[in-house]
Amino acid sequence: MINGAHVILYSRDADADRAFLRDVLGYPHVDAGGGWLIFKLPPAEVAVHPADGAEAHELYLMCDDLEATMGELRAKGVEVGETSEQRWGVLTSFTLPGGGKVGLYEPRHPTAYDLT
Repeated sequence: MINGAHVILYSRDADADRAFLRDVLGYPHVDAGGGWLIFKLPPAEVAVHPADGAEAHELYLMCDDLEATMGELRAKGVEVGETSEQRWGVLTSFTLPGGGKVGLYEPRHPTAYDLT
């Protein structure tokens, strides 16, 4: 039986991005050896979207109050993008120290992580 998922973020500065997840986002973690930190993520869900071209995978983190979360991130020196209203929620992104972008949104749709 499948009992979890493992997300991999490829980075040009993995050490800085690991420190960001540990120190800025405060995610609990284990050290798999040699400084390879594996982080516990918040509850998650997966969606499958149609693709016209090559398949791709994206990571979006969710929050209950986007404005408050953006303020908390900015107070920690995180570069946060502009927001946009979508039919499914309010969307922004933030930049990891290694240069990668992570989506962040306040959902306006039912979420699967509340299912029991």
